[in-house]
This record gives sequence, C-alpha cells and structure tokens, in this order.
Amino acid sequence: MGTTYAGPPAGGAEPSFDLIELMFFAYRDFVADADHLLENFGLGRAHHRVLHFVNRRPGLSIAELLEILKITKQSLNRVLKELLDKDYVEARHGARDRRQRQLFLTARGRVLALAVANLQSKRFAEVFAELGDGARAGATDFLLAMINANERDKVAALIGPRAVTGFPHVLDERTRR
Repeated sequence: MGTTYAGPPAGGAEPSFDLIELMFFAYRDFVADADHLLENFGLGRAHHRVLHFVNRRPGLSIAELLEILKITKQSLNRVLKELLDKDYVEARHGARDRRQRQLFLTARGRVLALAVANLQSKRFAEVFAELGDGARAGATDFLLAMINANERDKVAALIGPRAVTGFPHVLDERTRR
C-alpha cells in the first residue's frame, strides 16, 4: 500500500509547511494526554486504538478491527495478546460463526478506555469553548475532508450521522437509519 511521489503542489506553490506542522503539533499534544495515562499501565498508542474501537463497538471481530486500523494481523496480534493477558479485552467465539473471534472490553478495559476518552474530550471541549459557535462543525468538516474520499462512507458509517453534519452526501441510506 505504497504512495508514489506526486510532485509539487498545483501551480508550483511551496508545500504547506505551516499546515503540515500545525497538524503535527496538534496531534502530538492531543495524544500526549492519553500517552501519559497509558504509560502508567505499560500501554501505548497501539493499545489505545484497540481499546477505543472495541469500546465503541463491543463484539467487533478481529477482521473488522484490522480493516478499521489498516494494520497487519501480526501487528494487531502482539497488541491484542497484551490486552488479553492484562485483562483489558476478552475474545469470545462468534454467535453465528464459532471460528470468528469477537472482542469485548472487560470492566477494567472499559474504565481505562473511558478515562482516555474523557481526557481527549476535555481537550476538545476547551478548544471549542475558546473558538466559539460553529467550531465543532468546522472541525468535523475539515477532518472528514482530510480522509481519503473513497473511505469517507466507511468512516461516516462508523462514527454515525451526528458527527458528519457538513457532509450529509457521504451518508448512504444504511447510515441515516
């Protein structure tokens, strides 16, 4: 899944170094709160991603999680084994297909996932309070537009129609229900 060199921006303009760096620093500070909390438990960002999506979608299959995270099965197996061993996640046989493994957070995993989500939500709340009316909708539109166009439908279906107010056209009938 490599990306080829696309050459300079349209019209020969300089790269958008300011935006690139702002995105870097915003992401760095956004994940720092979670990183510090997770370090206390011997966990990192990869563990956080698994905890987050399993918390949001109890019963998520390993195949579905691999599709969301766009990582290799080998990468997920290492992280998932740690979360299983530390009693943050449990894997159950699928109700319809016993070969399928569905993932659920344990009580301990749910407490940790919510603690991290609350930290990150607090940062969002502070930023939106500082920026005022329309900031959340603008941020949502921006972030959704940053996602590859061919992935927006999938992401919109994952996060739900409430979050994609500025992009109602990416929602198909399944999402609107």
